[in-house]
Amino acid sequence: MAGIRSAGSLVTVALSVALLAGCGGGSSKAPESLDSFTAEEIYKRGEYELENSRKPEDAVHYFSEVERLYPYSEWAKRALIMQAYSYHRARDYEEARGAAQRFLDTYPGDEDAAYAKYLLALSYYDQIDEVGRDQGLTFQALQALREVIEQYPDTEYARSSILKFDLAFDHLAGKEMEIGRYYLKRGHYTAAINRFRVVVEEYQTTTHTPEALMRLVEAYLALGLTNEAQTAGAILGHNFRSSPFYLDAYAQLRGAGLTPEATGNSWLTGVYRQMIQGKWL
Repeated sequence: MAGIRSAGSLVTVALSVALLAGCGGGSSKAPESLDSFTAEEIYKRGEYELENSRKPEDAVHYFSEVERLYPYSEWAKRALIMQAYSYHRARDYEEARGAAQRFLDTYPGDEDAAYAKYLLALSYYDQIDEVGRDQGLTFQALQALREVIEQYPDTEYARSSILKFDLAFDHLAGKEMEIGRYYLKRGHYTAAINRFRVVVEEYQTTTHTPEALMRLVEAYLALGLTNEAQTAGAILGHNFRSSPFYLDAYAQLRGAGLTPEATGNSWLTGVYRQMIQGKWL
């Protein structure tokens, strides 16, 4: 029996050595055929590549082979989620989304479904800084992150998604501010006001609200619309009195012989009334 166990151990070692052949010297060349290896052996090779290769996509080959050779097995299920992770590590976000969605479609009730959903959301979120002024992916990231939060509220992925949701939301407001500043600098005051208004009305919980209100003071003063400028200053002073943006807005108003106060009957007056009633922010 001892001899049989020894022979079996030697076979296992031989299989492992053969499967890991080519790893030396940083090579990740795959064997021509993996048909003779077990699902676990192929999966572990994928893990090895993921840990040791400089190209995370090298691991995808092995995880894909597990799924192909041992469909619907426990190892295939694990391999599919690892495909999504490997693609994401390689910054191949479209493929990462595809693998994550296939996992959700195939194993919707699995304990790793929350992680698959989170990976799908990350595949949008991690592209936000790459899209310039095209905010389509940012909106998709917000939607996907919201789904993680709502569908898996008690998971660590929901907690992480809340933080990323706030950052993505802030990013959208930042883009509105960027465009608004562009118009303001070139004297296109109405176009600038429209952008800053979006921030105040739709992104008022972001970090950009104080500056948006200050820029509204600046733009309205440039147009001679003193009621609106004063009201924007009053909202800014009530909510962000310690902000340097309030000091700037106050100086602009005083320079024009005005004070921050709600006056007139504009959209900003409505915002001010909501704020006084405790509904602001």
